[in-house]
Amino acid sequence: MTAQVIFVDDEAAIRDAVREWLELSGFEVRVESSAEDCLKRLDADFPGVVISDLRMPGMDGMALLQAVQALDRELPFLMVTGHGDVPQAVEAMRLGAYDFIEKPFTAERLLESLRRALEKRRLVQENRRLRVQADLKDQLDGRLLGVSKPMVQLRRKVLDLAVTPVNILLRGDTGAGKEMVARCLHDFGPRASKPFVALNCAAIPENLFESELFGHESGAFTGAQGKRIGKIEHAHGGTLFLDEIESMPLAQQVKLLRVLQEQRLERLGSNQSIAVDIRVVAATKPDLRDEVRAGRFREDLLYRLNVAELQLPALRERREDVPLLFEHFARQASERLGRPQPTLTPAELAQLLAHDWPGNVRELANAAERHVLGLSTGQADRAEGDPSLTELMEAYEAQCLRQALARCQGDIKAVMDLLRLPRRTLNEKMVRHGLARSEFLRGEDD
Repeated sequence: MTAQVIFVDDEAAIRDAVREWLELSGFEVRVESSAEDCLKRLDADFPGVVISDLRMPGMDGMALLQAVQALDRELPFLMVTGHGDVPQAVEAMRLGAYDFIEKPFTAERLLESLRRALEKRRLVQENRRLRVQADLKDQLDGRLLGVSKPMVQLRRKVLDLAVTPVNILLRGDTGAGKEMVARCLHDFGPRASKPFVALNCAAIPENLFESELFGHESGAFTGAQGKRIGKIEHAHGGTLFLDEIESMPLAQQVKLLRVLQEQRLERLGSNQSIAVDIRVVAATKPDLRDEVRAGRFREDLLYRLNVAELQLPALRERREDVPLLFEHFARQASERLGRPQPTLTPAELAQLLAHDWPGNVRELANAAERHVLGLSTGQADRAEGDPSLTELMEAYEAQCLRQALARCQGDIKAVMDLLRLPRRTLNEKMVRHGLARSEFLRGEDD
């Protein structure tokens, strides 16, 4: 990105000369004749530097400095002064100016100070961006729970895709958390303040689908008593989540495709075209390419929806997350039901790890609630394809290591003492289970 500079001076000749110097040096320059005009161009995210003369009619350079400091104390401000104004320039430095340049000045003197100020601004904004990313990551970790590699990768992809304007297709088994992922894609992106509208395509009768999706005018069909805003229009500016998209009737697929292409719709019974700005996140269990080959889904709509695709892992593919998720759901159930949270016995934990969880996270949440109520979790029977004893032991060992690392906040020596393991053995086990000490550090600066 081109380095940006705002130069403020009430003398046109000086503004023109400085603009020429800076533009020849590769800067993006805006010149202003007054401090008031400069302030109109600024916000806390301005990526550049402000250079201003000290003496100007109306608001002078010192007042402009104070206004800029109120906006963003870390925005570099260079003060240009006459020979007799050096004491004021020193005061400006005390108040937070980055540097002062005494008239008459050379282009080299100005460029030297400007480049240093811009580098400082770049570092400040990079640190802010990293802090925001770290905060978002922490928030997302609390929404999409799991320490397994598939979940770590999924969270990383969600953060990457949340800020993009593209449509996204989610694939995953029933109960894998597709709506939660869709909600995170909305909440961690620029559309977060706008509506998130969810529609389950399998739950709507075909004869009502068009009205539900596109809306209708009064009298558009028998029983249409008044105007109704459809789901697409209601999601304007935000995100439309279409769950079980494979169930959408072919006739409505054609109309949805047209809306996505033109970003406009017409309510049922109306000839008026309405502009809509939506991002679509669609979810499906079957592979839509198979649905296309079977003639049940339009290929051109698939291309519109599947700009990016996220595959959600089934719970059986991330068994090491089962204890963490079970504890989370049990805690929620305990608070909601006003019951104490029972402690899992080793036998119960082994039972949870052995189960195949065909209902995924939704089934696990149900099991946790039954556990709080003192009922059997109903997972005693082994299904075909369940893990072997070795696999169960590996999952249990990984969970024990993870709990120890979290309890000791990444202190390897404390973990060695807690688990009574030599350093080499601990290191080998951490490598085998994909555990990094940095994931468990708390209270330290990144």
